[in-house]
Amino acid sequence: MELSTKTPRIEVVDALRGFAVMAILLVHNLEHFIFPVYPESSPEWLTILDAGVFNATFSLFAGKSYNLKSLTVGTTEEEDTSRITISTMCDDITFEQIKKQLNRMVEVIKVMDLTNVPIHMKEIMFAKVKKLSNTDKAEVFRIAQVFHVETADIGEDSVLLECKLTERRNNELIELLKQRFQSVEIVRGGAVAIESIATSCR
Repeated sequence: MELSTKTPRIEVVDALRGFAVMAILLVHNLEHFIFPVYPESSPEWLTILDAGVFNATFSLFAGKSYNLKSLTVGTTEEEDTSRITISTMCDDITFEQIKKQLNRMVEVIKVMDLTNVPIHMKEIMFAKVKKLSNTDKAEVFRIAQVFHVETADIGEDSVLLECKLTERRNNELIELLKQRFQSVEIVRGGAVAIESIATSCR
């Protein structure tokens, strides 16, 4: 007579998985819907749990091979809430899939589509132009004035520009710098956006 021990073990594992999922759901229900006043500082275990929101969002794009252009995370007017700004290039069907999957995430409060909405959007970028002559430096300064960007730092043969422009305008600046100078280093942050009041700027 043979005794089977595999099935009970699998059932126990499945039960533990179920309890783990329910625990996560309960934690976030308590966090977002029950407390009338949030504490000034979150406990370490809750901070670690919330960090999973960013990882889950990034994994969503990586796992599905979505074309992720930029992903920016920052706090909002509410200390317990973060806002993630995602910039992506895809067709309408894929875009609808992305929105549905984001809405399914427990931690997501709301998904906003800003594609056809009047918005103000800016992207921070640093452009370091190197190996410059004095004439080249003067040219960099003129370009900075035209694009309304700041000179953050300067050396004997290099200039560092700090740019807070739209994504399109930053692209134009990069193209111009690459055409005029032989050594250009670019560091870009993700774009942030908010619905406009009367005017818009993309």
